[in-house]
Amino acid sequence: MTTLLRARRVLTEQGWRDDHQLRIENETIVAIEPIPVGTLAREAELLCPAYIDIHVHGGDGVDVMDDDPGVLERLAIHKAREGVGGWLPTTVTAPLADIERALQRIAQRYYHGGPGASVLGSYLEGPYFTPQNKGAHPPELFRELDIAELDRLIEVSQNTLRVVALAPEKPAALEAIKHLKSCDVRVMLGHSAASYEETLMAFDAGADGLVHCFNGMTGLHHRNPGMVGAGLSDKRAWLELIADGHHVHPAVMNICCHCAKSQIVLITDAMSAAGMPDGDYSICGHPVTMQNGIVRTGSGGLAGSTLSLDAAVRNLVNSAGVAAEDAIHMASLHPAKMLGLENSLGSLAVGKRANLNALNPQLLLQNIWINGQAVLL
Repeated sequence: MTTLLRARRVLTEQGWRDDHQLRIENETIVAIEPIPVGTLAREAELLCPAYIDIHVHGGDGVDVMDDDPGVLERLAIHKAREGVGGWLPTTVTAPLADIERALQRIAQRYYHGGPGASVLGSYLEGPYFTPQNKGAHPPELFRELDIAELDRLIEVSQNTLRVVALAPEKPAALEAIKHLKSCDVRVMLGHSAASYEETLMAFDAGADGLVHCFNGMTGLHHRNPGMVGAGLSDKRAWLELIADGHHVHPAVMNICCHCAKSQIVLITDAMSAAGMPDGDYSICGHPVTMQNGIVRTGSGGLAGSTLSLDAAVRNLVNSAGVAAEDAIHMASLHPAKMLGLENSLGSLAVGKRANLNALNPQLLLQNIWINGQAVLL
């Protein structure tokens, strides 16, 4: 089946193309070409790649850790409604048996598919952290790094484990990073009190970047650059960014984009309260409260976000002064590159999978196509 989508502007890796159309056959983009002269109809104002959210704990009232086979389908549909074509369900610090069951459920969804955003694998956030910047993670469940245990998690995931987050100052961290990289697993650093020097050593060992940059790590100081300084100054590092204006001030988002525009990966870090009304929820098995869309623990710390990825793109444009095409790439092309999927996902190009969003001029989602099929919003 052939689908033709015409737009006032189409975003490619080379920038916007005015009055272009996409020709799609089955799941693949087969042509991006000028709209014939005299053709007035347009299916969209703006066409851009569908977003990829690599860091998602929950939303729509459910959590990735919920022991319910229907949760991932519900979340996949929820994510598609915010323009996400692919995502990584993300675990939290919990008893190892609970983490293993979550990885098994994610693997089943990965291999069998279903409606909504495609599961691209799993993201292990915890339990390999240190207490000083624990966030909402329960420190009593933190574990030491063990190669055999990591191999067991990869095996349980049926080789769908894509990212492991860890604190680089832990014993055996550098050995673990090298081993995970040899298994084609990305390593992100966070929930850590590591120094600038320790962070650079982890990058030298193969670590890929920082978990939700600025949050849960040693911050930037003019005499002690910390983890943030290492990430902002090292071009090897991908920087996850929660662009909701609460986790990171808009001025700091602007600074981050000026220092490391090509390295930013927009994430939501969304938890079960995303898309839900204010009230009481839980994360990592502990109660939290959402008020005015902000989720906090009983001690007042931030506990995940209620951000949607399409809102993150708009926030960078409207609050941090980032160009629309750059913000969109941070939510699509950059995460695809970070995961090594840029040959099939992340941008609109001939031969790539037809995952794309139709946006209005205010960057609000109008329609989404996943694997060439329109998704009913």
